[in-house]
Amino acid sequence: MTDERILSRLVVVGASHRTSSEATRDRLFISEDDLPGFLTKVSPAGFSEAVAMSTCARTEIFGLAEDGSAARIGAIGLLSDLGGFDRESLATETYCHQGEDALRHLFRVAASLDSPIVGEPEVTGQFRDAVRIATAHEHVGGGLSAVIQAANATAKRIRSETPIGERSVSMAACASQVARDVQGDLSRVSAMLVTGGEMGELIIDQLRAAGLKRLTVLARSRARAEIGARRYDCHSAALEDLTDLLPDTDIVVTSLGAGRNLIDRSVAEAALARRRRRPMLFVDAAIPSDVDPAVNDLDGAFVYSLDDLERIALEGRSSRDRAAEDAESIVGEEIERFRRSTAERNATPAVTALRAHFERVRSDILAESSHPGPALDDATRRLVNRLLHAPSEALRALSAGNDPTALRAEELLRYLFDIESGLPNDRETGAEEEKKS
Repeated sequence: MTDERILSRLVVVGASHRTSSEATRDRLFISEDDLPGFLTKVSPAGFSEAVAMSTCARTEIFGLAEDGSAARIGAIGLLSDLGGFDRESLATETYCHQGEDALRHLFRVAASLDSPIVGEPEVTGQFRDAVRIATAHEHVGGGLSAVIQAANATAKRIRSETPIGERSVSMAACASQVARDVQGDLSRVSAMLVTGGEMGELIIDQLRAAGLKRLTVLARSRARAEIGARRYDCHSAALEDLTDLLPDTDIVVTSLGAGRNLIDRSVAEAALARRRRRPMLFVDAAIPSDVDPAVNDLDGAFVYSLDDLERIALEGRSSRDRAAEDAESIVGEEIERFRRSTAERNATPAVTALRAHFERVRSDILAESSHPGPALDDATRRLVNRLLHAPSEALRALSAGNDPTALRAEELLRYLFDIESGLPNDRETGAEEEKKS
């Protein structure tokens, strides 16, 4: 596949926190163990290369396809079968991006700019894990690999040049500090994670680093809870058990975003009464909130939302906004860099063919010369390089600038010099000659 076709064949289809409900995403969730089997169905759906990524915030397929519309229909069919949905109804909760829009989407996902909590460092790792699995099972080729490398480079640049990645880490660290302030020695307390988003897990990571040992993971489905429990080597429970477990829980971290209050004032009041008003900390990392703000009015209850943590972590909202603006600018720059680099590579076959043609003519002249030798060989080689430098650079510039005359210029060169296109020996000889120059 030629480079100019990578971008035109790039397709992304999925459901995320921006387009679908948490209940829908939960039914579309694919565990890491199940990803290889799911990927075997993606190629028949219309993708020649593909990666499937599934997190609490999104499940999506991205890859290369000859027919973007057919790939979209095929992908929605796969997702519908996965979650047991009617295809038409699921289509209203999905998105499809193609070409440069797809490239921008992938850059933003890899850099955690499209996450519920912008800057979540875990998302970058999840992106790479999804790529690793797809690559290991031979679903990623050279074309998609170029896109992935550009996405990873963009994410790395954003993290190194902006403080966007520090935001969520500092918020989680603040949650850990608040927990120590409220509960003291974390090795002596018990915690509950109602999982559904990466921010909740990031907070638990910080709490465990600070000494937390006793943890129970709850989720909307038993399977999701067990996945979380395996990660933390702890207990799991069903969401229905939440009320019964609350009285014995000192710290509650929620990130489900169920769209309703999982813990309202009456539930928290009953738990505090059974605890004889021993303090309880509620860290609500969900969007929308899982904990009724009125719980904070109860004696012994301390409720911290993401806004509360952000106020502690940041001096002002302007610093976050500037970081986000800088990150989006980098995405735009990297999209342009990718477009230019692929366009310049598009010109390479014509340039190398032209050089190969001149090299054949030069070799013929040397063979006919009555005074061959190193001096003549070097002189003719330098002459050819100098003659071809300007047209080679001009052709590359036309391609990089997406100039519509680029193709015509290439055709004209081939016509004027009677150059055949696409010959392997042409490319090899030309590439070698460019190295010498």
